[in-house]
Amino acid sequence: MQPYDATRIIAIRHGETAWNVDTRIQGHLDIALNDTGLWQARQAGRALAGEAIAAIYSSDLQRAFATAQAIAVATGAPLRPETGLRERGFGSFEGRTFRQIEQELPGDALRWRRRDPDFVPGGAGESLTMLRSRVEAAVHALAARHAGGQIVLVAHGGVLDILYRLATRLELQAPRTWSLGNAAINRLLWTPGGLTLVGWGDTGHLEGGAGREELHA
Repeated sequence: MQPYDATRIIAIRHGETAWNVDTRIQGHLDIALNDTGLWQARQAGRALAGEAIAAIYSSDLQRAFATAQAIAVATGAPLRPETGLRERGFGSFEGRTFRQIEQELPGDALRWRRRDPDFVPGGAGESLTMLRSRVEAAVHALAARHAGGQIVLVAHGGVLDILYRLATRLELQAPRTWSLGNAAINRLLWTPGGLTLVGWGDTGHLEGGAGREELHA
């Protein structure tokens, strides 16, 4: 594999939402950015304005897509929705706060905290194993279209968590020690052999505020 066959990836989590502030699980529910999130999206766009970007691919959920739109405006790169980049499906967890899940579904909450790779939240969501398979397939297909170029992926905390694990070869059960800040800039390299981590958690464009951490991605 020659260096020019690699695809550079800039991966960005969506800007902040009111539900991030409330520690409420969003999953596939379509929640809009709050004012802070809109500002973060514009800042991310400004930070990437000088980059050569072949395409921007975004989760079709509006919190990600609105973030991607701000980047598209700033960079002039074409934007396309990609359902493979959606957040993990959380079933009946969706709409509940972390505290409510602990109080109302203690057994499920324990398996969630322990990162059980086969646990399906709410009985109708996605397990971590299912999420990893979906994200890995989507990123492979998207990156393969742009060998030698650079693309932007705008997604969610759970998706970014999987990308980090794929790039560092960490197991799904491994405790997370890396950040998943809103609108942080993360860089990876893709080849047909997989992902490699280049840089993670750049928030310089946010002037010291990366937004809400994804504590239970």
